[in-house]
Amino acid sequence: MNYYPTLALMLWLYMSTWFVISLARKRNDVADVAWGLGFVLLAWASFFLSEVRGTRGLLVNILVTAWGVRLAWHIYTRNRGKAEDYRYLAWRHEWGKWFYTRSYLQVYLLQGLLLLIISLPVVMINRSAHGALGFVDGIGVCVWVLGFAFETVADAELARFARDPRNRGKIMQSGLWRYTRHPNYFGEIVQWWGIWVLSLVVKGGCLAIIGPITITFLILKVSGVPILEKKMAENPAFADYKWKTSVLLPWFPRA
Repeated sequence: MNYYPTLALMLWLYMSTWFVISLARKRNDVADVAWGLGFVLLAWASFFLSEVRGTRGLLVNILVTAWGVRLAWHIYTRNRGKAEDYRYLAWRHEWGKWFYTRSYLQVYLLQGLLLLIISLPVVMINRSAHGALGFVDGIGVCVWVLGFAFETVADAELARFARDPRNRGKIMQSGLWRYTRHPNYFGEIVQWWGIWVLSLVVKGGCLAIIGPITITFLILKVSGVPILEKKMAENPAFADYKWKTSVLLPWFPRA
């Protein structure tokens, strides 16, 4: 069986389906919900396509499922009943007559390609998931748990902050957000590095480092921190927050 081509075909069908859903709902931010669930689909598809299913594969799939389902639900509940996310709304106006073509190529198909690259540690584990769990696996799980806890707590803190009308127009600066301007992004990055550690014990697993490198680069330089900080810069309080608070790695704020 053509393992990787089959997974790529499944991802293409999956992202194309979400593109159709976006047309029906007239909002492209459904792609954010599709993101986390796409990893879950790819994880279990690669697991069942593999001829060597083992405990390590089952373990990593459980971790990916916990992360992907939680993230998808968080984004869905955050966007429910609101207008389309400002990023996609801006593209809707900027792209004009090319909106549908660019949406399909730049939002959905590109996202599917990135999803496949980031998932390389997972699909490599599922293809070679043999041998007993050991010390390296324990380290990987511990790193993942740290990241998952950070992202989950940070998202909950921000959601609670946003629900309070007294905080309208303010910037979240308490809890984990006191030590890093993007604790949720920090947590997401750490989780993928933890999963990569799990892949180190399988053949060629070290090459899967392209996965965590890709998600780290995307968050730091492309679709995460830069876009959010550009929007946050519109708030007069952001300059002080930016000066005293670490951008990603948690650290004590400047006095």
